[in-house]
Amino acid sequence: MNATGPPVLSDEAQQKKDAEHLRLLSLFHFIFAGFALLGLGFMVVHYVAMRMILSPEFARTHNTGSPPPKEVLAILAVVYVVAGFFLVLGLVLNFLSGLWLRKRKNRLFSLIVAGLNCLQVPLGTALGVFTFIVLSRDSVRRLYEGPDGFR
Repeated sequence: MNATGPPVLSDEAQQKKDAEHLRLLSLFHFIFAGFALLGLGFMVVHYVAMRMILSPEFARTHNTGSPPPKEVLAILAVVYVVAGFFLVLGLVLNFLSGLWLRKRKNRLFSLIVAGLNCLQVPLGTALGVFTFIVLSRDSVRRLYEGPDGFR
């Protein structure tokens, strides 16, 4: 039994591996942004359906009793606006992170987005954890460093 640890890759092999992992992370951030866009579309359709079902006209024509008070519709609208804001925020942040991962810029921004993605169980958590793992490697940190150390 040999306890020497994992095999050490040559610099060239490690750079290829890091480049491939960054390319995949970038792609997955774009896909996650696409999921946010899909969720936003679903939310709009859901809001329109709920608004129609809770309307006074629907209650009158389908004999469902009295419609809910207008305050319920106002609260519903606020909930949809807040949820929509967070979906758009996640979409923009993941899209920017995907662009910057591809360009090897703004590593800290991608780490912050990864932390926020971890709150979205289970896919966001997986994406966030893998982003942390890849961006924490010393070899990847060197890829991000420019002449001033802050590329």
